[in-house]
Amino acid sequence: MLLVDLDAFFASVEQLDHPAWRGKPVIVGGDADAHGVVSTCSYEARAFGVRSAMASSLARALCPEAIWTHGHFHRYREVSAAIMAILRDETPHVQQVSIDEAFMDVTPTAVNTEHPVLVAQRIQERVAALGVTCSIGVGTSKSVAKIASDRDKPRGLTVVFPGTEAAFLEKLPVRTLSGVGAAAERTLLSHGVRTLGAMGRADGALLRKIFGKNGEMMRDRALGRDRSEVAEDDEVKSVSNEVTYAHDLETREDIMAALSTIAAKVGRRLRRKGLKGRTVAVKMRYDNRTTRSAQCSLAAPTDDDIAFAPVVHRLAEELWAPGMKVRLLGVAVTHFEEDGAPVQETLFDTAALGDDDRASAAQSEALIRDEEKRRSLLAATDALQERFGDGTVRFGFELRQSGNTTGSSSKNVEDYK
Repeated sequence: MLLVDLDAFFASVEQLDHPAWRGKPVIVGGDADAHGVVSTCSYEARAFGVRSAMASSLARALCPEAIWTHGHFHRYREVSAAIMAILRDETPHVQQVSIDEAFMDVTPTAVNTEHPVLVAQRIQERVAALGVTCSIGVGTSKSVAKIASDRDKPRGLTVVFPGTEAAFLEKLPVRTLSGVGAAAERTLLSHGVRTLGAMGRADGALLRKIFGKNGEMMRDRALGRDRSEVAEDDEVKSVSNEVTYAHDLETREDIMAALSTIAAKVGRRLRRKGLKGRTVAVKMRYDNRTTRSAQCSLAAPTDDDIAFAPVVHRLAEELWAPGMKVRLLGVAVTHFEEDGAPVQETLFDTAALGDDDRASAAQSEALIRDEEKRRSLLAATDALQERFGDGTVRFGFELRQSGNTTGSSSKNVEDYK
């Protein structure tokens, strides 16, 4: 099993594309004065203590001379796709788990006897030829390979040979293991469980209390004996997008325009994946950090954001009232199974809208009813976005909040496929 982890990926691509930035601290993330966070940073910035997910304001204080960029998402997707093609050229057994990580099963067989370490070395050379680097962990399980990939960065190659897993993991802190979050770590430490070796020997009742039904699975992972396989084609359960705003949204017009923008991005992702969903959900986080959500089912599956945006707006009305300040908005589409349900003529009821919206809704519905016009418009905008990036062409509503995001970028793999 290999875990290929691209080193400081976003920052490495920026340094690749901006030669003058090489050897200098580079931070990809949101604005320090607008609730931004660090998406990733170069190793030069890490020397100052900057880390991923750190508040941008703290990162700026730690490294005031850093070069900042919001990032170029289309470019990251392009480079990631090229690297994933390299991995799939080596083996069909690839599971991409994020924009910059993938598991590979390169277990030798009677037909292919090549040693996994040789495969890992060749991958590192091929990735380096593209202008970025990767670190690779080699082990008998996903958890061991994942931990090994972090031991020697950048461009490290850490091999945990069969039979040495327990010794490799024994003294590592419990937080090293994926799935052990801050809360779980606190509980484990309070019971004197500080290392993975101790976690492997912990009382079963304690592990069930912390991890529920996954208690024994987490024990196996701590001992390096889990046997989860590479899932080559993970079933997509939802397609979503969230945006945090630099300045809270306070008016209905701003909130609805922002949701239309998010819905448009979700629609593009659905069409790119060839998926149609029948459940639409809206998430809203307020200035006091509380979060609420609402969802509803459509009469038929769709990938058409022009059609489901009015549904998104109606759900938002359930979550917002004048005087409420909104910091984050999200839209998700789920339930992709096709069950042959009849397609309704429209996905929204204009009677539920106000007078001003009813007029614009009538115009939208005229477009919605014209299948050929609607699909032609979506196909044209999708093609331009795919070739030149998300900012190439925008509907009018997408301009309203274009300068009001934190600038932080996501590492969610679905954002880049």
